[in-house]
Amino acid sequence: MRLLIAALLLIATGQVHALALGPEEFAAAKRLSCVLAQDSLGYLNEDDYAALTDDVLDEYDAADGDVIFAKALGYFDGLMFGIPEQDVSGIQARLRSFVDSQACSQVVGVSFTL
Repeated sequence: MRLLIAALLLIATGQVHALALGPEEFAAAKRLSCVLAQDSLGYLNEDDYAALTDDVLDEYDAADGDVIFAKALGYFDGLMFGIPEQDVSGIQARLRSFVDSQACSQVVGVSFTL
């Protein structure tokens, strides 16, 4: 009940932004999830992460950028579904597979050293 009241208050005050994404925003969320995966694998330094994130979000206002980021985090979280948090090698394998997939083929910026 409290959540319903809070949602109604937000709607009444006009502070709600749609969480549905159009095709461009969906593509941006997908690109951002690839950046998050690269960062989690340690492939990006701080400057690369900032530059790639800015490349994705710069064309959107803050509210839309927040929704895109939230969707990217949700997708990223979904990638980890079913892998125990202690299974570091499983997590890294899943992330590597995602980064190497066609879904991330347009995201460039990996600069890491082994």
